[in-house]
Amino acid sequence: MPSILKSMRVLADSFRLRILFLLEREELSVAEIQEILATGQSRISTHLSQLKQAELVEDRRSGKNILYRLVRTLPPEIRAVLEASRAEIPEAEDDARALALALRKRADRMRSYFDELAGRFGKQYVPGRSWRGLAEALLLLMPPLDIADLGAGEGAFSQLLARRARRVIAVDNSPRMIEVARDLALRSGLANIEFRVGDLETPPIPDASVDLAFFSQSLHHALHPRRAVDAAWRILRPGGRIAVLDLKRHSFEEARELYADHWLGFAEAELEAFLAAAGFRDVQVSTVHRESEHPHFETVLALGEK
Repeated sequence: MPSILKSMRVLADSFRLRILFLLEREELSVAEIQEILATGQSRISTHLSQLKQAELVEDRRSGKNILYRLVRTLPPEIRAVLEASRAEIPEAEDDARALALALRKRADRMRSYFDELAGRFGKQYVPGRSWRGLAEALLLLMPPLDIADLGAGEGAFSQLLARRARRVIAVDNSPRMIEVARDLALRSGLANIEFRVGDLETPPIPDASVDLAFFSQSLHHALHPRRAVDAAWRILRPGGRIAVLDLKRHSFEEARELYADHWLGFAEAELEAFLAAAGFRDVQVSTVHRESEHPHFETVLALGEK
């Protein structure tokens, strides 16, 4: 608890009161206070030091700057003095206008950065901006569901879904893939994933038992992709949804050998026809990504509701 007497002595100076009124409104650096009060750095630093010793302001480091703010837990007596003094400081109104101008300059610097970045935002590195982060955020907005990850591979997407889903059933036709996926899930502490060896066209999942059937870059490995979509309709509950994220049709023949692809992707109209024929309604199909490197694979997303 700061000494009330010491605090009162510090508050007896009108210039220090002006600083406190500013820091009550906004966290500021010494340079910003200088600009607002049109006073040299040495004087500002001296008064801030006195205010800090009286435990009226606190500071924190932000990069190269030290930012100051009014202590949030000021005693009621001190707050009462500040309120009573406000009307007695004729410069306070001008200071408030100068503060608003300084804050606009802050915003302008931010805006200038993004103005320069416009048109290049998705083409260069931005710290903290990742598709994984976006996926995590969007998943948290989903209600808990029973999800079938069809063609799960090593289960990376299954693990991501399991952090929000009620249950994930991961299906793959490779026993070795399922073994690896199960081990990874155990090491991650995820107990709500069930791993099953099975084919996309006849997944080992009971009828009407899941809320979402997801094909993530797996449908182009199915011998009969339309049958796989029909199977997804079968395992979905009424109102359940299908999501197909796959390659758009391309002509990169080497993919058959390199990635064991049976189909060279699908046209948007083709996926739309698969879903409609299976009985899905409100079908939506769109191209959602194009790779910048050769052979410029594109990703198409198809959605539908049972």
